[in-house]
Amino acid sequence: MRRFTYVRPRTVREAVRAADQDTRFLAGGTTLYDLMKLDVERPATVVDLTGLRELRAFDTSGRRELVFGALAPMSDVAEDRRLVRDYPALAESLQQAASQQVRNMATVGGNLLQRTRCPYFRGGEPYACNKRRPGSGCDAIDGLNRGHAVLGGSAACVAVYPGDWAVALGAFDALVDVAGPDGERTLPVAQLHREPGSTPHIETALAPGEIVVRVRVPTTPLGRASTYRKVRDRESFAFALASAAVAVRLSAGRVAEARVALGGVATRPWRAPEAERLLRGRALTPEAALAAGRAAFAGARPLRDNAYKIELGAQTVADALMIARERA
Repeated sequence: MRRFTYVRPRTVREAVRAADQDTRFLAGGTTLYDLMKLDVERPATVVDLTGLRELRAFDTSGRRELVFGALAPMSDVAEDRRLVRDYPALAESLQQAASQQVRNMATVGGNLLQRTRCPYFRGGEPYACNKRRPGSGCDAIDGLNRGHAVLGGSAACVAVYPGDWAVALGAFDALVDVAGPDGERTLPVAQLHREPGSTPHIETALAPGEIVVRVRVPTTPLGRASTYRKVRDRESFAFALASAAVAVRLSAGRVAEARVALGGVATRPWRAPEAERLLRGRALTPEAALAAGRAAFAGARPLRDNAYKIELGAQTVADALMIARERA
């Protein structure tokens, strides 16, 4: 790990003022410390946000929206009674992320911004990785790519976005409030993460010096009939091979509204409008659920070792929709 300057601000404004191009913000530290030790992150300055108590609060009782401060611990949010009852997909996406010890340290804002677990990205030299060293190439494309993306990849990068919380937030059209040198602004969570294109090292829409301050989720009756389904190699402390956040609203036995978002299969949290459109107006049978799951992967581009993710992902969506149907 390289030497760096440590700053502990008292307010969001102080935090933003302390930042420049070579600054990294510390929330829970469960990702940043690892990447610094791996020499992926080389900040000249680390701005420690953990003292900003105003960002630790969250409120799930609002009539119009749920509000989550960026520093709210994942474990506290995951165990919130109202969230578990009224928005199980949001609670389950956090409950299935990492271990209890990590969830106690990690924050919901930091979780949104976690970086890929691609072994070529984390391994460094002699591997080529455009995220780590732009223009060097992507060894994953022709290498060991069982865990890589089948959606949203490019000739420059096929690394999977590893998170769960952002996938569930995407199903509920969440908003992200950020603060930076030019003040505060809001963007849909669907616009927070970028596809790699030709610049995979630019992973989010955040400008230099901007930090996430809160996440807001519009209230909706779809929340009760929702779930987060995650398939992985082992039951705990493993990242998704495929996951799905779904929510439905039924009327007279047919789907009046549906939300489907995918994780573990794409370079960013992935909404599946094709699946949502297919479900509307139909009875939610196992056959319709599987058809929707397959529609979600209509544009998939598998690599040598990860074609299995297409059918696995479709089945994951179908299973999640059946759980949501029972909750409806």
